[in-house]
Amino acid sequence: MNNQNKPVGSYGEEIAENYIKNLGYEIMSRNFRCNIGEIDIIARDGNYITFIEVKTRYDKQYGYPREAVTKGKQYKICKVAQFYILKNRIEKLTFRFDVIEVILNKYCNEYTVTLIKNAFQT
Repeated sequence: MNNQNKPVGSYGEEIAENYIKNLGYEIMSRNFRCNIGEIDIIARDGNYITFIEVKTRYDKQYGYPREAVTKGKQYKICKVAQFYILKNRIEKLTFRFDVIEVILNKYCNEYTVTLIKNAFQT
C-alpha cells in the first residue's frame, strides 16, 4: 500500500472492525505484523479464529476490492496466520480466512461493506 492509500485503508479497517463487532466478533489483534507480512484483523467468531483481509476502494472502476486478494496475497496471509497460530499456541482451534470489502463514496460519509466468510482455503 502506498502512502496515499494508507489513510483510505486505515479508514476501511475501522469500518470493518466496527462492522464485525456488531456481528458479535471479538477482536483479538489489529494489524498483526511479522517479517513475512501483515494480517489486518484477527478475530474470534464463535468457534472460529478468523484471519481477515480488508480491502477498501472508492469505486469498482478497477474491479471489486475482493479481487485484490490474489493467490499470492492469500499465500502470504496463510504464512502469517501460521506464524500467529504457532506463536500463540492455538493449533487446536478452528481457523477461517475472511475478506471484508469496503466501498466508499467519494465523500467517505457513506459506504457499503461486504463480508466474505471462508473466502479462501490454505
